[in-house]
Amino acid sequence: MVHVLSGRTLLRPTDPERSRVFYGEQLGLAVYREFGTGPERGTVYFLGGGFLEVSGRAEAPASAAVRLWMQVEDVAAAHEELVAKGVGIVRPPVKEPWGLIEMWIADPDGTPIVLVEIPADHPLRYRPGI
Repeated sequence: MVHVLSGRTLLRPTDPERSRVFYGEQLGLAVYREFGTGPERGTVYFLGGGFLEVSGRAEAPASAAVRLWMQVEDVAAAHEELVAKGVGIVRPPVKEPWGLIEMWIADPDGTPIVLVEIPADHPLRYRPGI
């Protein structure tokens, strides 16, 4: 068995600086570390229990199959904050038939991001024996 110590999602944006502004300033993700120099330097952000690395440069946006799922404490508050920061909302918060409250946004390259709130009574919150 492979013993995984850490993991991260890597994005290669078409405009690295624009993406750093989006993830660092507009979404407010905290920086874990940075490496390299210049406009294509790497920035690794804390992403809950994992990391998001924005580094290098791509000629074209990532595949439409790439999506980010980020759990937040309060999706309505995140909606207000992101609107105030000028982030385009693809779809405002909606309680889905499966019980999660989801809001959709996209990064500057169009990578879909789902911000999810898990209500207190949702089965994902159930932990037997705790």
